[in-house]
Amino acid sequence: MTTIVDSRTAATAARWPVPEERRTVSVLFVDIVGSTGLVERLDPEDVRDLQRAYFGTVAGVLRRWNGVVEKYVGDAVMALFGAHGSDGFDAYRAVRAGLEIQDALDRRVPAGTRLRVRVGVATGEAVVDLATTRDGAHGTASGAVITTAARLQENAPPGGVVICAATHRSTAGLVEQRPLAAMAVAGKTQPLDVWRVTGVARPAPARHHGPLVGRRRELAAAGDEIVRAVRDRQPRWISLVGPGGSGRSRLLHELARAVSTVNGRPVRWFVAQCPPYPEGELAPLADMVRAFAGVRDADPAATVRRRLATALGGLLPPARRGAAAHALADFVAAPRDAGAAGRGAEVWREVLLALAAGQPVVVAVDDLDRAAPTLSRFLHRLFAAASERQLPLAVVATHGPGWADLLPGAGGRRRRVPLPALGAVDTGRLLRHLLDRAGRPAALAAKLLPLVGGNPAVARAYVRALGEGTAPAEVPDAVRRMVDARLDRLDGDQRAVLMAGAAHGAGLRADTVERLLGWAPGQAEPTLRALVAAGLLRRTGPGGYAVADPTVARVARHRLPRALRAEFARRTRLTPQPAAVGVEPRPSSVPASACPGIADRTGLAPHPDIAPRPRIAGRPVAGLHAGVCLPADASAARGTAARPSASRPAQPGSGSLPPPAGVGRTADRTLALASLDPQRTAGTVRSATSHPDDGPPVFSPPRAESHRAGLPPIGPHHRAPRAESHRAGLPPTGPYHRRGAPAKGRSSARARTPGLGDTGAAAEGLPALAAA
Repeated sequence: MTTIVDSRTAATAARWPVPEERRTVSVLFVDIVGSTGLVERLDPEDVRDLQRAYFGTVAGVLRRWNGVVEKYVGDAVMALFGAHGSDGFDAYRAVRAGLEIQDALDRRVPAGTRLRVRVGVATGEAVVDLATTRDGAHGTASGAVITTAARLQENAPPGGVVICAATHRSTAGLVEQRPLAAMAVAGKTQPLDVWRVTGVARPAPARHHGPLVGRRRELAAAGDEIVRAVRDRQPRWISLVGPGGSGRSRLLHELARAVSTVNGRPVRWFVAQCPPYPEGELAPLADMVRAFAGVRDADPAATVRRRLATALGGLLPPARRGAAAHALADFVAAPRDAGAAGRGAEVWREVLLALAAGQPVVVAVDDLDRAAPTLSRFLHRLFAAASERQLPLAVVATHGPGWADLLPGAGGRRRRVPLPALGAVDTGRLLRHLLDRAGRPAALAAKLLPLVGGNPAVARAYVRALGEGTAPAEVPDAVRRMVDARLDRLDGDQRAVLMAGAAHGAGLRADTVERLLGWAPGQAEPTLRALVAAGLLRRTGPGGYAVADPTVARVARHRLPRALRAEFARRTRLTPQPAAVGVEPRPSSVPASACPGIADRTGLAPHPDIAPRPRIAGRPVAGLHAGVCLPADASAARGTAARPSASRPAQPGSGSLPPPAGVGRTADRTLALASLDPQRTAGTVRSATSHPDDGPPVFSPPRAESHRAGLPPIGPHHRAPRAESHRAGLPPTGPYHRRGAPAKGRSSARARTPGLGDTGAAAEGLPALAAA
C-alpha cells in the first residue's frame, strides 16, 4: 500500500544539550495480514478509505499510550516507547498499545472490510536521536532491537501480540501471557523465546516473605495515627512516602497486620493497588467492591448482584438496597464505563460511611500517584464526609516523594511518614536474609552492599539476578528501569550534570561541570545544589560532589554515547593553566577548526580552553599527534618552564628554551603544564588506554614528588634515571627500561609520537580521578 502520513510537529522534550543517548526502548511493529490480496480485490477509492481508517486508528492508539511513530513502511507501522522519556513501564505501554490496536480494528470495519493485523514488541538497547524523536522521523533509533521487533511481527499469528524475553520480564504480572514455541529468526544464532499476550492481568496483592527490616519506627508512627483516629473519632490521613522500591507496599502490608484491632474493636481494612495505567479511572475502587462482596471475575451477573445485596444487608435501608446492588454490580462489570463508574463510586462511598458508623474502617490505596485525579477526589470527599460525621475512619495512601496530594481542611489530622534509605546495618541484614533464601553464600552481601543504596527492591533484584546467573557488576533490568525513570524525571540541565558527573567520577566540582558541558562560569552551582537536595548527588568536601548511588552513576554513564564519554574524558584532562615562559598565549577566541569534528560528534559547545597545538618559541611542540587538541598554555616539565631537560640540555646562546622535558620522548610520554599553585603538589594525568570508551583519566604523582615523599617512582610511563635509582637503592625500573642499556644517550633514540589518549597533562590542583 502507499503510505499516507500527516506531518506533525516534533515532540516536546526537556532541554538536554546532548543530541543522542543510549536508551532501552520498546519497539512495536504492526502490519496488515494479506494486504496484497486485499488491495487486488478492492477499488482504489476503497483502498484509500481503508488506509486512512487503518493509519488513523493505529496512530491514535499509539499517541494515547505515549508512543512515537518512528516510520511507516508500506502498510507497516513502527513505534518507539521510552525514546524521549521513560516512566519505568515502557514495555507495558507498548504491549497495551498492541492489544488496543487489535481491539480497535476488530470494532471498526473500514470500507466494509475487516482488517487483521500482527503485532510484535521487542525491548532492548538503541541509540536514540533525541532531537528528532517525533512522529514520522525516520532514523530516530538504531539497534538490533528494531530488527527483532520486525521479525516477531512477521512470525506472529493473525490477531496476536507476540513479545520477546526482555519484554516478557518487564511485563510479568501486568499482562496475561503464554509461551510459544521458540522462534528461529534469520540472522540470529539462537532461536528466540517468545510469548503471546492474551490480555491485561488483574492486579494481585504482592507476596511478602521474611521479617520486616529497618522500618519499625515508621510502622509505629503510622499505627499510632490510626489508633488516634479510632480513639478520638476524628479521621486521619496517613501518607507513606518514599521512592520506588523503598518498601511502601511492604509497610502497608505490615500495617494492616499490626492494626487489626484497636481497644478490642476489630478494624475493617479495604486495600486497593493502583497498577500502572489501570483499566478505568476508578478501577481500584471496583477491586474493593469485589473484595467486600467476595465475588470473582468469572461469577455471572446474577450471582454478583445476589452477593452484593447480601453484603449490603443492615448497612442501607431496604428501599435503597436493590438499586445500590445493581449500581455496584454494573461498576464491577464495567469499570471503564464512565457512567457506571460514577454511579458505583457514589454508592460505594455511602457504603463505606455506613460501615464506619458501626466499626473502625481503614481505606488504603497503594501507589496513589499512579491513579487518576478522579480517585484522589473520591478519597477527599470520603475524608470530608467522615470528618463531618466524626467517624472512626482513616485513609492510608502510599506514593513517591515528588507527588503532592493537596487535602483541604485536614488541619493537623494529616501525617506524612517518610521512608528513607536503609542504613548499612539493616541493608546487610536484608541482603543476608535474601541470599540465604536464594541459597547463595552470605559473603556476597559485602559485594552487593555498596550497589544497593539502602533500597529493599534493589537488594531483591540483585539477589534474584545472581540466581539467574547475572554477575553482580551488571545492573538488573528491574533496577535499570527504576533508574531510567528517575533520570528522565529530571530537567535537561540536571540530567546533563548528573551524566557528566557519572562519567567524570569522584572529585566533581562546579568548574569541572562547566568545563565538561561548555557552560558559562557560575551556571553549574545551582544545578548541583538541586541534585544534592534530590538525593542524587552528595557532597565530598568543600566544593566537591559525587553521584550518591553507584548504580545510578553506572546507568547514567552507560546512557552516554562512546564519543561523548571520550570527549568528557578529554575535557577532564584540559585544565586551564597560566601561560609559561616561552609559550605563546592562547588566542581570545578559539575557532571551531581547532578541534574539528568534536562538536559534530557530541553536540557539546566547543571547549573554551581548547586551542590549536601549542607553539614554543614560535614553533609547534614536537611529538604531539596532529589529532590531539591540547591547551596552548603548556609549560615545562615538573612545573618549572626554565628547567633544562636532563637528557637534552639547553644550548647556550641558542636564543630559545629547550622543549619541555618529556615532550617527544619515548620514556615519558606526557606533556607537563605549569603549576597554578607552587605550594601544592602537581601531578600527571594520563589515560589508561586510547580507546574512546575508556573511563576518565587516572592521576599519578610525578617522579620528583614521589621522591620527596619517600616513595619509589610510579606510573606505567615512568622511567627512573639510573642516577635516581642508584641513590634510592633500587635497580633501574620501568616498562621502557632495557637491561644493560646505558643510562645516558637515550634521548637520541627515535621519538615515539603518542596517539590520542596517550598524551597526559600535569594539572595543578586536580583531585584524584577514579575511573567511572
